[in-house]
Amino acid sequence: MSFPKTPRGTRGKPAMAANPVTRVVMRTMERYHRFRGDRFQGIDLLYLTTVGAKSGQRRRVTVARFPDSKGWLIAASMGGSRDNPAWYHNIAAHPDQVWAEVGGREFPVHVEQLEGAERAAAWERICSEQPRFRGYEEKTDRAIPVLRLTPATG
Repeated sequence: MSFPKTPRGTRGKPAMAANPVTRVVMRTMERYHRFRGDRFQGIDLLYLTTVGAKSGQRRRVTVARFPDSKGWLIAASMGGSRDNPAWYHNIAAHPDQVWAEVGGREFPVHVEQLEGAERAAAWERICSEQPRFRGYEEKTDRAIPVLRLTPATG
């Protein structure tokens, strides 16, 4: 499966480096989100597992999910950073090694990066459901990738 990588921008806050404290905070937040029904501040969450582009190790992150007729939409917004999130680079490097967990069930997913009119329509749906995402787009000059995750069958 080919995966077109969207380039980083020239404007937007720099990406925050991962460190041991951040990792502990993220694990704690994940437990809290699970307790609250995989929701945070009115946003439905999805736990995304990828394989590191450089390390080859499994990496897990929590992302906002938006329902789609085929599965879910996720946006590589990173809060309007000029950089794409590490998980996006991991998917680009290993698009056939991606898993999603929803409702306590983990399964492999196919990933499709949306482009053109399809991306624009999906982005509009995301922003109408969560207006804060429009602000992320205003902070950066990069095109925020929108991905469709579809449960893999077979």
